[in-house]
Amino acid sequence: MGNQIKTGLFLGLLTALILLFGKIMGGQQGLVIAFVFALIMNVGSYWFSHKIVLSMYRAREVSEEEAPTLHAIVEELAHRASIPKPKVYIIPSSQPNAFATGRGPGSGVVAVTEGILQLLTPEELKGVLAHEIGHIKNRDILIQTIAATLAGVIMFVSDMIKWAAIFGFGRDDEEGNPFLAIALAIIAPIAAMLIQLAISRSREYLADETGARLCHNPEYLASALEKLEAYSQRIPMEVGNPSTAHMFIVNPFKGGTLVNLFSTHPPIEERIRRLRQMQWT
Repeated sequence: MGNQIKTGLFLGLLTALILLFGKIMGGQQGLVIAFVFALIMNVGSYWFSHKIVLSMYRAREVSEEEAPTLHAIVEELAHRASIPKPKVYIIPSSQPNAFATGRGPGSGVVAVTEGILQLLTPEELKGVLAHEIGHIKNRDILIQTIAATLAGVIMFVSDMIKWAAIFGFGRDDEEGNPFLAIALAIIAPIAAMLIQLAISRSREYLADETGARLCHNPEYLASALEKLEAYSQRIPMEVGNPSTAHMFIVNPFKGGTLVNLFSTHPPIEERIRRLRQMQWT
């Protein structure tokens, strides 16, 4: 429940930034335009992103005859989660990794790489799949879309203010504070990005917790995360884009400096620690 509350608070902060923009700008027209624009962009992403991402990673749907063990685990976990069984895809990559996508429980997809099937034990694979089904059960694609829409409004309005300042456009009445608006236009996008990343990290913790309960043993996922972190850094992801890194159970692309601050994933060590502190009977 704690991570659900954090998500709500973070979404509230994004909304508060938007309202603050409106007050400082002294008008709502720009906010309405920005909101409509961000909504169109992100609703399109919500409906079609799963097809785009699966195509990007050359994922192929597999039948029960092709992957009976994989299907059996997914079916068992979906039943425990009280959701329809997701479709099962395999990614032709030697990097051990996995992700879930789809608009909700009724259109869920679980994708795993060839590398993860070769690396993990059946119990560890169950832990990973439980994490991914946790994302589907918790409707994380929808929540990320809402966060992206709110952040998109802030980014769009910030650009509007910056261009208005450069070319001398703006309101001539006394309702707004142009200097404060410009300062906020510089700071707010950074804050929005950090809040969006914090939402992503809170959803990862929640999926870890949900997955541990679905497979009835937190150690399955904890052990899997240890292996995935070690091997994913040594074996590169051959295709894809860093913009999709948040979808995977571990980041498939190596990070640079300030990785913890600007990462879509919580530190692996902290995720493992939390899992091993879970009380399970």
